[in-house]
Order: sequence, then structure tokens, then C-alpha cells
Amino acid sequence: MRLLSVIEGDLNRLLVFELDDGSRVESVFYRGDTLCVSTQVGCSVRCIFCASGKNGLIRNLTPDEIFCQFKKASELFPIRRIAVAGIGDPLLNWKNVMEAFWRFKGEGLKVSFYTVGHPPHRLKELLLLPHAGVTISVHSTDRGVRRFLMPHAGDLRDVVKVLKETLPLMSKRKRKKVSIAYMPIQGINDSDEEVLRIGTLASELGVSVTLLYYNRVSNLRPVSLERYETIFRKLRSMGVRVTFSTRFRKDRIGGCGTLIIDREVAA
Repeated sequence: MRLLSVIEGDLNRLLVFELDDGSRVESVFYRGDTLCVSTQVGCSVRCIFCASGKNGLIRNLTPDEIFCQFKKASELFPIRRIAVAGIGDPLLNWKNVMEAFWRFKGEGLKVSFYTVGHPPHRLKELLLLPHAGVTISVHSTDRGVRRFLMPHAGDLRDVVKVLKETLPLMSKRKRKKVSIAYMPIQGINDSDEEVLRIGTLASELGVSVTLLYYNRVSNLRPVSLERYETIFRKLRSMGVRVTFSTRFRKDRIGGCGTLIIDREVAA
């Protein structure tokens, strides 16, 4: 495994790695202390708002390949946190991700996760780990809309069932580190009714909402900034804890949904 290139964004640093078989994956250094790592070459979930799964899943990364993203990046940057939120879904490469997780913990790193929550039994295991946060990608409570946005993300009802069973087993401090992600996309999942349902779900579960802003990687259109802020205020008015997309998540280099496996880099 070798580091091919470091691409400078306005805020982020995108690291392109070539694996021993010639496959490529990407990591992102952001916020001055965090490395977002990939867990798979490609992704089988194939969310239509994310470039990472455009060609489906090619293969899982090994524990060494996941961990070595940190080891090589740490030669360049001061890393204190790991976000398992790059290419792939950690629950779909569970055994290898868990081995890498404990190696990260052995380095004294705080580790957070981003997942669609499928398969559900793995989500329960993940929630009970000594993690620094888990964000579950929801994006719509409507089964048809969610399937359109996230074709292979599993049934949201199964995810909610696991959350309702597992959250009461967690400490209050730990529960505050769990959130559901909602990315409103113009004309698809941005209606007032959808916002109400997302807010109601978060309230019932007692978790926060991570309100993401869509980075355009397809023909889909982000909501206007005015609409985005209106949704934020509506969720807050329902008593839901909400966080905006940070500027790092919206950077054109390394922002949410922008990582790919076939990026051309200068020799």
C-alpha cells in the first residue's frame, strides 16, 4: 500500500492510496486532527447522492489496509481522531473493521462511525462499542423514497427496532453521541411532512439529527441555503438537537459523498 497523492482542498487534505492489487481508496484529513478512513473498495449500498458507490463494491479492505491509512497519514499530519466514514460501510466489512478499530484504540485514538445501519445485528454491536460517536444514515422515513436514495441500505424499520432496543442499554453520555443523518435534496425528501417525520423519529429515539448539505455529484439538486436553514429551525422548534454540516463536510475536496476509487492523479 502506498500513498499516491495528497490533494489540497480549501479546508481538507485528500489522500489517495494505491493498494497492492492496484485498487485505490481515499482518506481525508480535516479539522486539524481527524482522519476519515475508507473500509471498502467501492460500496454496495450505492446511495445515489454519493460518488463512492458508483461502480458498486469491488472488495473489502483488510484490517491492515484500514489501519495503514492512519499510519501513513500520521507521518504527515497530527491525528487524534478517526472517522470511519470514507468509502464503504463499516457494518458490511465488520470483522476487518473491528480488528482495525481495536488497533486504533490501542493508539489512543477516538473513533467515530458513519453507517446506514445494515445489517441490524451489527448495528447493535457497534452501538455498544467504546466509540466516540455513531451517525446512522436515514435521509427519509418513506420506504420508497429511502429505497430510491439508498437502494441497498436495508429496511429502516429494522434499524429503528435496534435503536429502540439498544439505546436504553447505553449511558446518557453515550446516547448523546448517537445521531441520525438527514440530507434534504430538492424535490425528493425536503417536504414539510418529511421534516416533521424526521424530527418525530429523532424525538422518539432521544437522539440528535445531523443535518447534512448535499455536495453535488449527480443530477440531484441541493435545497437552497434558505430552505436548509428553515429545516434546521423547524427541527430545533421540535426540541430536537441538530447540528449543521460543517464547512469541512462541504469542501469540494473530501466533502461528504465526494470520495471515489478511480481518481486520476499526477504521476
